Amino acid sequence: MIGDFHFLRPAWLLLLPVAAALGWIVSHRQDMRTKWQHAIAPHLLDHLLVERRVGARIRPVHLTILLLVLGAIAAAGPTWQHERSPFVADIAPLAIAIDLSQTMDSTDIAPSRLERAKLKVKDLLEVRQGARTALFVYAGSAHMVLPLTDDKKLIGTYVDALKTGIMPVSGKNTTKALATIEAGLARETVPGTILFMTDGVEPEAFEAFARHAGRNELMILGIGRAGETSNGGANFDVEALQRLRSGAGIRLASITADDQDVQWIARRAASHLLQAQTDAGTRWQDIGWWLMIPITLLGALWFRQGWTIRWSAAALLAALMLQSTAQAAERSFTDLWLSPDQQGRLAYDRGDFGKAADTFVDPMWKGVALYRLGQFDRAAEAFARVDSAEARFDQGNALARLGKLSQAVAAYEEAIRERPDWQEAKDNLKVVQDAIAAKPKNDEQDSNELDDRPDQFKFDDKGEKGKKSVVDVGRQTAEVWMRNIQVSPTDLLARRFSIEAQEKSE
Repeated sequence: MIGDFHFLRPAWLLLLPVAAALGWIVSHRQDMRTKWQHAIAPHLLDHLLVERRVGARIRPVHLTILLLVLGAIAAAGPTWQHERSPFVADIAPLAIAIDLSQTMDSTDIAPSRLERAKLKVKDLLEVRQGARTALFVYAGSAHMVLPLTDDKKLIGTYVDALKTGIMPVSGKNTTKALATIEAGLARETVPGTILFMTDGVEPEAFEAFARHAGRNELMILGIGRAGETSNGGANFDVEALQRLRSGAGIRLASITADDQDVQWIARRAASHLLQAQTDAGTRWQDIGWWLMIPITLLGALWFRQGWTIRWSAAALLAALMLQSTAQAAERSFTDLWLSPDQQGRLAYDRGDFGKAADTFVDPMWKGVALYRLGQFDRAAEAFARVDSAEARFDQGNALARLGKLSQAVAAYEEAIRERPDWQEAKDNLKVVQDAIAAKPKNDEQDSNELDDRPDQFKFDDKGEKGKKSVVDVGRQTAEVWMRNIQVSPTDLLARRFSIEAQEKSE
């Protein structure tokens, strides 16, 4: 702790000799004997001088010297510890890998191992508000369901769609799952945590876990009841998981009826990122600002009666204060100290996204707040005002949530053109393209992209006469369109995983 003490900006310490020199100069100039020794004979000077009384009061020059010393130390930035980001919990990425092998349908834990794992994922999303989470599944093959995202509603939708039957290859291949997840997190700039939710790890995967030397921490949440055989005949081998923990140093926890396991996972994800940032040399915490408190208090002493004040400066200060007061007559007290974007960030951090959206001036931040608020149309408009790859990516997310899939594809493609190595944009683009491919053949456009003219649809199933109906598709909302999709998220995932498995086998 003390050994780490240093100054972030040591050049400001050069003011300390200046303060010492100022004290010497003032003291020398106020020495009457030195001042008059060349003009008055020494034997007369001794009788003309009045010696300064001991215990003289503190004078303005002393205050000036003290302020210079404190100001120099504060500006130099004393520090002895690393700065912990207040957003560690928000930015700590977590990749969740859910075991979808057939044994996860066992009912030793009600309603089943898989359903309990899905509930734990939703609990994690609530605990890690605003944090980025990726979703993977595996059995005999491994697949990414969603890349890292902070949209908990989207993750919840896909979590609900998970079933063991959607996996194209039976069995359990945890080694392949680990490789797939590491590849999915390879482009991340910060270390993350990989959480396996499983009822067991096959012995063949022990070596892969032991060899793991990546920056992402590995954790396992055991799903099952120890010492029992489920209705499906699948044992929960706690001893094997414990051997894996001791042999490979994997952090292991068992599922609990309360949220202790969820809280433990969230804390570990945040602390792992913090430790990794500290080891990598994160910013040092600047302690110098604490010295502003005594500096402000000492500065107030300048207004003591009898202390020298240059009235011209005082008049200028008074004029500036009057002008500021006049300009702030119709503004709130907060407006005097914080910009609109700073006020918006405070509201955003409190979770008041509505106030944040109304307060932000920066269109990017306004769009983020509107997205969190669920106003995706306004969010897309805000992102459109920013010319950056990040804005195009976020605009694509908002358009996808509105059901404007073709426009979302265009936004993602533009983001990828600006940042060709952006894996998250590529993953989202693929998800949207899969959704477009899964739409009914007669839906050539997104419902929200159609004009207000009524269209006529004729239904004739195998030659049977149907009734002609007129539908005002211009008034259909994205929600109505989503309800009309004939392919469920479960079917969509099953088709996608099947295609991916075939491509890898070729």
